[in-house]
Amino acid sequence: MERKLLIGNEAVARGLFEAGCNFVSSYPGTPSTEITEFAAVYDEVYAEWAPNEKVACEAAFGASFAGGRAFSAMKHVGMNVAADLLFTASYTGVNGGFVMAIADDQGMHSSQNEQDSRHYAAFAKVPMLEPFDSESCRTFTKRAFELSEMFDTPVLLRLSTRISHSQSMVSLEERVDVPLKAYEKNAEKYVMVPGNARKRHVVVEKRTEDLISFAETDDINREELYDTKIGIVTAGIAYQYAKEAFGEGASYLNLGMVYPLPVEKIKAFACKVDRLIIIEELDDILETHCKKHGIACEGKELFSLLFEYSPSEIREKILGVPRVDAAVLAPVRPPVLCPACPHRGLFYVLKKMDLLVSGDIGCYALGSMAPLSSLDSCICMGESVSGLHGIVKVGGEAFARKSVAVIGDSTFCHSGVTGLMNIVYNGSPSTVIIVDNSITGMTGHQQNPTTGLTLKNEPAPVLDLELLCKAIGVKRVRVVDPYETKELEGILGEELLADEPSVVIAKRPCALLPVSEKHASKVVSAEKCKKCKACMKIGCPAIRFSKEEGAVIDPAICVGCGLCQSLCVFGAIED
Repeated sequence: MERKLLIGNEAVARGLFEAGCNFVSSYPGTPSTEITEFAAVYDEVYAEWAPNEKVACEAAFGASFAGGRAFSAMKHVGMNVAADLLFTASYTGVNGGFVMAIADDQGMHSSQNEQDSRHYAAFAKVPMLEPFDSESCRTFTKRAFELSEMFDTPVLLRLSTRISHSQSMVSLEERVDVPLKAYEKNAEKYVMVPGNARKRHVVVEKRTEDLISFAETDDINREELYDTKIGIVTAGIAYQYAKEAFGEGASYLNLGMVYPLPVEKIKAFACKVDRLIIIEELDDILETHCKKHGIACEGKELFSLLFEYSPSEIREKILGVPRVDAAVLAPVRPPVLCPACPHRGLFYVLKKMDLLVSGDIGCYALGSMAPLSSLDSCICMGESVSGLHGIVKVGGEAFARKSVAVIGDSTFCHSGVTGLMNIVYNGSPSTVIIVDNSITGMTGHQQNPTTGLTLKNEPAPVLDLELLCKAIGVKRVRVVDPYETKELEGILGEELLADEPSVVIAKRPCALLPVSEKHASKVVSAEKCKKCKACMKIGCPAIRFSKEEGAVIDPAICVGCGLCQSLCVFGAIED
């Protein structure tokens, strides 16, 4: 059997392949993105990017309805978008196996909140598996399809940033070709009008009882008995931290199924150890379950509800061993927009005009960082547009003349279109800026409906944002190059004075795309530089400044976009 070093996300994709999965639909979201990208490598698996997570999961449910094994991946906040499908699919059950992967982001490495997705499993009453290394990512994915079909239910697979992006050895097996399940018309099962839904709720509760019985006996919940002075109940990445902290100096109950949870298995384990400790990142779900059933344990009185844990923290909290910190800390390096990023010119203008900016989810959220410091809010996908409508309706003309929304092309397709419809329908003179950089930038250059390519790089129709906005009913649609800062400022000034909705499309490809323009790096003339720092206002990482030298451009990272050159009134920046 071949063995290979894989990150967790690639191991999930391998599990999809081996399980005979037919259909994968997702929207990119770190830390889940690579699952779908790796799944697309397999010719036997149909894989696609959808405009958002709700669409992706609905498409995957349709594939399951037709008898195929189907899958969708998302980050934790993506589950908020897909939940509409999940809660009712829990009632209907499935035909072919249906699995949804949710990647949580403890520590908020790339997210706007730190929610614990285990709540979704209990809320929707569907089973959730939680892998603890790359090999279990592969095997649990396969088990998830089996459980989905065995118990007639969607199954959730919970990952985390550390599990998704860390590497360990994986055993590779052959693909199992699973025939499509026959479709049988069954309105009572799939048509969720109230009369049918009431009957299906009864089925859901009986299914949960059966799943608890399964959790009590199946080896997916695994005991490891070593030193019994300390017993640890844990799951996922927290198991790895605990194992690294104690090794064979403690015993473990590693829960591979985190919903529904066993009761008797935990009680039996508790009887074998002197001290029972629950180690779980974020919320006290395992601890609450244990205490509810009279199992004495320690948990959040030792550990925080916040952020990630570490082996040294676990040793400190349980044994009192002082935490060992790194002797030399790496210098803090805040994230910034890339050199030649087209968003930089836009945010420079927005700050210059002193506008209220309703922001959105994307790499352009870095426009909030100094010195651009342009964003006033960034909440969730699409909220920039919907929120601007509320701002203008309540704030009146004063706000309408000084407020804009900024949203990326992919995010606009995800959730911004409906917000713009609302602006037009309910008539607010709102100005929406779509920053079209020809790609889904923040998650690593994934295709979307505006790029003309599918996930597998096959040609696709190109969504014309200008025509779409006009079709919605926006009469004032302008397209501008964000490098042309004077033109951009003039257009925004005009649109902010309009008494009707308007859209400005700031269009230029991401600087990291092969199609983006590249020129020789710029240089600063020491004789002409007056040390006025005007070029520093755009926050380009290629430019540094000192009192002695003035402005200096690093040729190693400058791509010659010329934005700084257009700001220097002394002509000190030259080709």
